[in-house]
Amino acid sequence: MKIIGIDPGYDRSGIAVIEHDKGKDELIFSCLVQTNKKDDMPVRLASLATEIETIILEHQPDFLVMEQLFMSKNVTTVIGVAEARGVILAACGRHHIPAREVGPMQVKLAITGYGKAEKSAVETMVSKLVTLPDRKMIDDEVDAIAIALAGSALFARSFS
Repeated sequence: MKIIGIDPGYDRSGIAVIEHDKGKDELIFSCLVQTNKKDDMPVRLASLATEIETIILEHQPDFLVMEQLFMSKNVTTVIGVAEARGVILAACGRHHIPAREVGPMQVKLAITGYGKAEKSAVETMVSKLVTLPDRKMIDDEVDAIAIALAGSALFARSFS
């Protein structure tokens, strides 16, 4: 079973695909999708949509897990992230991929066993749970891997 995990954003989105088989998880793909800050929002969202579609077509995930939107004082940021989430969900809908959401505390609990774990503890556990690529990774990409792993732990049985 393939699970795509996404840490959504309109500026940059972390994306990871893991394979869950017989209780084991293997990272098969991860990346950071960045949009051009000079482009207008419709162009940025279209760019994100194209990248998501390409990844979906290449990896054929069975379901998507995405981090829930959390409220921020910066309304512009919240709206932009909500729009990016809409683009991602629309791509999943076009390909009939069911979607689930996880909150940051759920991810931390699933990965470290403690819902208020520090980000560094999550990163450490992610590197112990799956083999990471031998390259520098931005935190949004590692977050996407953690989200996919949390989805595996929380939802894989309901899709098998």
